[in-house]
Amino acid sequence: MLKLNLPRYLPSAEELPDSDETPVDNELQELIPGLLKAILLLLWADRMDWLFAIDMAIYYHPDQPAIVPDGFLSLGVERFYDEELRPSYVLWDENVLPILVLEVVSANYRKEYSTKLEQYAALGVLYYVIYSSRRRRKPHLEVHKLVNGKYELQSDNPVWLPEIGLGIGCERGNYCGVTREWLYWYDETGKRYPTPQEQISAAQQQTKFAEQRAKFAEQRAQQEAERTQQLAQRLRELGIDPDDLG
Repeated sequence: MLKLNLPRYLPSAEELPDSDETPVDNELQELIPGLLKAILLLLWADRMDWLFAIDMAIYYHPDQPAIVPDGFLSLGVERFYDEELRPSYVLWDENVLPILVLEVVSANYRKEYSTKLEQYAALGVLYYVIYSSRRRRKPHLEVHKLVNGKYELQSDNPVWLPEIGLGIGCERGNYCGVTREWLYWYDETGKRYPTPQEQISAAQQQTKFAEQRAKFAEQRAQQEAERTQQLAQRLRELGIDPDDLG
């Protein structure tokens, strides 16, 4: 159970602002977490115990401003409350901390390596993921794991996250018609999970292959039938009734 030092009377999610009204300054701040969510929607389609939110406010105290990461993942929560969905993520209602938060660094530095890192550590978020494609001498992807109250940078790409049952990493690919480096989910062997478009393309290829095989089988059957008719006709010309040969 999540423990928070809170006042007695608490507002509900509907009574709190659902955004800090700060616009994103880079489209990647929406597209990168959007791709991760799209993959999860297929990968965990049968699960209803998770939430991956994009640019959603996290409230940890009614008198403090919300934290709004570019994306975050929570496990063990209701996938949907009702058809209106969540306006925000209120910790005293959810009683579950996000297990992973994602920040996509843009041209305008937003304290991803200082204030936000300290805030997420203080809350107890297990994994803090920072992605910056502008870095030249250091890896674009950093995965920090909370160990004894402090974040420790994890090595490798992808990084396996055993508490989640997924790995996260980056590589070049195509999403929304843009070929560049993207973040993806991986299995324990390091194999990347396909995007929705890749799954659609694979299904189309399988359908096309099946249709080609069916067409080839039909052509062969027709050729065999023609050969049989030609042989029967040849036998008749030789005075042999092919029906008597059965």
